[in-house]
Amino acid sequence: MQSFAELLDRLVYTTARNAKLKLLEDYFRATPDPDRGWALSALTDGLPLRLPIRKTLATILAPHVDPLLYRLSRDYVGDTAETVSLLWPDARLNEPPPRISDVVAEVSAASSREFPRVLESLLGRLDVKGRFALLKLLSGALRVGVSARLAKTAIAQTFGREVEEIEEVWHAVSAPYADMFAWLEGRGVRPDPGRKATFRPVMLAHPIEDGDWQSFAPQDVAAEWKWDGIRVQLSARPGDVRLFSRAGDDVSTAFPDIVQAFAHTQGVLDGELLVLRQGVVASFNDLQQRLNRKTVTGRMLQDYPAHIRLYDILFDGNEDVRTLSFIERRQHLEAWYERFRPSLADVSALVPFAAFAELESKWQLARENGIEGLMLKRKASPYLAGRPKGHWYKWKRAALTIDCVLMYAQRGSGKRSSYYSDYTFGVWKTPDELVPVGKAYSGFTDEELLRLDRWIRTNTVERFGPVRQVKPGLVLEIAFDAVQTSSRHKSGLALRFPRVHRIRWDKPVQEAETLDAVKALVPS
Repeated sequence: MQSFAELLDRLVYTTARNAKLKLLEDYFRATPDPDRGWALSALTDGLPLRLPIRKTLATILAPHVDPLLYRLSRDYVGDTAETVSLLWPDARLNEPPPRISDVVAEVSAASSREFPRVLESLLGRLDVKGRFALLKLLSGALRVGVSARLAKTAIAQTFGREVEEIEEVWHAVSAPYADMFAWLEGRGVRPDPGRKATFRPVMLAHPIEDGDWQSFAPQDVAAEWKWDGIRVQLSARPGDVRLFSRAGDDVSTAFPDIVQAFAHTQGVLDGELLVLRQGVVASFNDLQQRLNRKTVTGRMLQDYPAHIRLYDILFDGNEDVRTLSFIERRQHLEAWYERFRPSLADVSALVPFAAFAELESKWQLARENGIEGLMLKRKASPYLAGRPKGHWYKWKRAALTIDCVLMYAQRGSGKRSSYYSDYTFGVWKTPDELVPVGKAYSGFTDEELLRLDRWIRTNTVERFGPVRQVKPGLVLEIAFDAVQTSSRHKSGLALRFPRVHRIRWDKPVQEAETLDAVKALVPS
């Protein structure tokens, strides 16, 4: 546990990607099984533990720390694990610190009634860094700047493999991944998913830039509409159909209708998950009603009918077609679709064009038609995992911008936990009333963050724990992709993908946008 705690501590203060990879590689190379496997699980899918961690911490901390002191400390620090690890009495028990495998074993064996005692005992055997690592481990929110992809990349580099090889076997193994490590170290065979429907690494696109147009000719490129849903992979084997997100998360339980529609098929397909009503793609807000749900009601299936728009194929039945060109895979996809004809699915149409000027005219109509933009794909491109250069490009519609007024600010997390870096902004419902339309925490430099933080501290009118309400005195120019209706906001609206485009220190707040003007941007 101590070596894992040291790893997390160093990752928090390391920003460079290659430096993070080196830390991870050193850890995985030096740490024995099963500890490194549990650590890998924590960095990727999360430990298979579901615990009332916040409630339990409040219970076991109360006899040691005044609740008011804890609340004030938590508001200042901005992170529960860090706060508890600092406040917990440093009276080390005469026991060695636990290993990660000890933690998993003890917590897994404990009942809900026994868990507080077990957690208190574990905390008592650790120092400040160890307690921090323990609580991060159990909460499932490490927040150390390591994505699942980066952790898998570190595993690959540690053992001289390609990250795609790791992702190919990922859904055939489970924590603590002893069989995968045995294969990587030459002590065992490659894990075989067998007849299980598994995830395959997806191919990603680059945003198109001005210089890219000179690198290809119109006859070498295929164009498709970029649909406003979520990227999914459908993997179907006899008796086993699964739906994965682009990151490899299994989202099948939220879409049982899609699983049923593909039950008679076989293959691995790439596409966009949408809500479709009478052939018309609904807003992304409608699709969100179905996402991240463990159970789906019949009413929800009816009100938000799911649909997959297919645009590529990786396996045609058992045949791996990823090495074929895009045009050849397209022929396989169309033949596959004609063979199986799954309901709740169709094939994304190609957009015909003879010259890029003609294609640009169609791109300019994307927003008007409720489409996110265009995808450009070289006809000769094989299906390559990751984000290879020179093959696929996304040409998203131009962002919208509006001037909003800063209303609330909240402390960030990690290295931003001492700064007010999360901003809620609004527009004028009446000349005297602001209503919130979104929240942003990106789009500004570190220097701008310092200036914003100072302004917020000196213009606070009320505090709500880690949140400050500020006087209406600062305009933020917000860039966003679209406006959608939202029951969560008092305004009834929410901006999609908002980020701070400019800080308008010079602009009077009375000149910020009105609610009626923002409502006019909602797609009809």
